[in-house]
Amino acid sequence: MTDKINLKAAIVAGIIAGVVFMMLEMVLVGTVGGQSPWGPPQMIAAMAMGKGVLPPPAAFDPVIMAVAMMIHLVLSILLGVVLGWVISHWRLSLVAAIVAGIGFGLLVYFLNFYVMTAVFPWFAMARGGISIFAHAAFGLVLGWAYSAIAKPNHSERLHNA
Repeated sequence: MTDKINLKAAIVAGIIAGVVFMMLEMVLVGTVGGQSPWGPPQMIAAMAMGKGVLPPPAAFDPVIMAVAMMIHLVLSILLGVVLGWVISHWRLSLVAAIVAGIGFGLLVYFLNFYVMTAVFPWFAMARGGISIFAHAAFGLVLGWAYSAIAKPNHSERLHNA
């Protein structure tokens, strides 16, 4: 890897990590948390659609889910670019990128659930172990995916795609 970010790798890694995060968060909220798995997407969609889409009821709504995924994936791509820059700039090994990714995911958790709650106060109710774990997993997957995809042999395939 060079110290120049591979933008395509950052975008793809952001999408991969974002999808993994959303699936993990919904599964854990629905199983370990004992709540509706549709709650997290409703909280995300409320950022654009307003508090009126917040549960109850926490049920599937295709429009809310689409809005939530658009917001979430755009943010995941932006975070992929930030972490991709860090990994490339510091020329981190795969293991170091994964560790940095976990730390990055935890930083994102702190910003989301303790800073952004000034604007979106409903996220405060989701503070806790499930969200911490899901954000750490997001960072892990993001660091791993960017490093794996940004390898020279992978970047040539992405460039030609």
